[in-house]
Amino acid sequence: MASTDTDTESDAPDPYVDLLDHTKKLAHLNDANGVVYWDLQVMMPEGGMPARSKQLSALSSVTHDLQTDPVVGEHLDALDAADLTDERAAVVRELRRSYERAVDVPGHLVEELSETQANAQQTWQGAKADSDFEAFAPTLESLRDLHRDRAEHIDGTQSPYVTMYEDGAPYLPLETVEDIFDTLREELVPLIADIREHGDDLPDPFDGTYPDDDQMALCEATLDTLGYDRSRGRLDTAPHPFMVGTQFDARVTTRFDESDPLGAVMSTTHEYGHASYQLGLRQDAYGTPLGMSRSSGVHESQSRFWENHVGRTRPFWESFAPTVNEHLGTDLDAETMYQSVNRIYPDNLIRVEADELTYHFHIILRSEIDRAFVEGDVDVEEIPDLWNEKMEEYLGVTPPNDATGCLQDIHWSSGFASFQNYTVGSVLAAQLNAAIREDLDVDALVREGEFDPIREWMGERVHEPGCRYETPELVEHATGEPLTADYFVEYAKEKFGDLYGL
Repeated sequence: MASTDTDTESDAPDPYVDLLDHTKKLAHLNDANGVVYWDLQVMMPEGGMPARSKQLSALSSVTHDLQTDPVVGEHLDALDAADLTDERAAVVRELRRSYERAVDVPGHLVEELSETQANAQQTWQGAKADSDFEAFAPTLESLRDLHRDRAEHIDGTQSPYVTMYEDGAPYLPLETVEDIFDTLREELVPLIADIREHGDDLPDPFDGTYPDDDQMALCEATLDTLGYDRSRGRLDTAPHPFMVGTQFDARVTTRFDESDPLGAVMSTTHEYGHASYQLGLRQDAYGTPLGMSRSSGVHESQSRFWENHVGRTRPFWESFAPTVNEHLGTDLDAETMYQSVNRIYPDNLIRVEADELTYHFHIILRSEIDRAFVEGDVDVEEIPDLWNEKMEEYLGVTPPNDATGCLQDIHWSSGFASFQNYTVGSVLAAQLNAAIREDLDVDALVREGEFDPIREWMGERVHEPGCRYETPELVEHATGEPLTADYFVEYAKEKFGDLYGL
């Protein structure tokens, strides 16, 4: 990678050099926190939570103290009138935003929130296993109150929900996301109805049971096919698949359903997309905003691109079908697998198992409940019934229990106002897909298993800039246009019209 002005700071103003040293120390602690979280989800024995929650709380306290150290404010003030390169100016912008969003939040609140979140994950797992929302409700209410308290310390002039949303979606107005939701409601509802009424039947050929060991071997083969760098990552299982890491160590997880082996392949491909972003960040900028991912929504664009615009394409299955047959003992052709992995399941209850179209209604209903709960329009005990009502309204299906309803997802254990980013990521993935196909013959590359040019294209336009650009600027840098749902709508109509013979 070419040398940049972050490789040496010999010509930078002293406050900038000192600020960068301070920031790197903070980033390294945050990354250590990520490894501790990974261990909690993947390796930690069940009885380890009392100590682990204290460890996470202590790490949060130390990092908060570093982030809000008065010297950070002094360095930022000293740089107000400094003549900085574009990259250094972007670093200062990001560090100022981070500092200003943390400096007024009391340290004791940060510790309490971190400990509560850690304990909440185990509480959620138990409640889900028992399908008992009442067991999780007090914890959820406490988390909501703590997050609202934090948001009010950050900005008491706006809705706490908006402040929470801005944590994971910097610079992208919530109104932009709401406009995207409106477009998807308008365009996808009639498309799904048309598929239900007039669409051809697609195959569902996996009618046996497939052991976890076989599925794990298949998922390992999936990562090898995509070109996952084993020297900088690993695959494990977790109750809710996730990726955590840096440009030097990006770990992925998956989970298995004995009756749905391709679900594990898609989950693994999704998390690979996240890892590709982390591993594509600039190594020379590690610990600085130039070596960090832009936002949750941009991160989701990478996972949804690899999952949907690579992993759910005909060319992918034309090359990968023999690998599936080898690991699962099946004898299915590529077209059957392609159609199977793209079937629409309007009656599906689970977001992470949803198809490309109905997926967004899972997101919309969650976002609506999320916001109503945070803003106090819905009491915690009302959530299960409200969830079921919205599932019936948007998807025509009512969950039979809490485990497949409002307890299905881990996300409320860690925060609020983030569900929108899944749809933002899908929409941006389709926009990136349209842009990359202007430059590369993606289908031919995927069919031949040549993924390096695709990674390099994403690297140049999405990964390597880090946080140099604000979110709307990064979208335009990558695609040449502002964020729009138009490409996703066009892609969905063309793809599913062809699949279902509409």
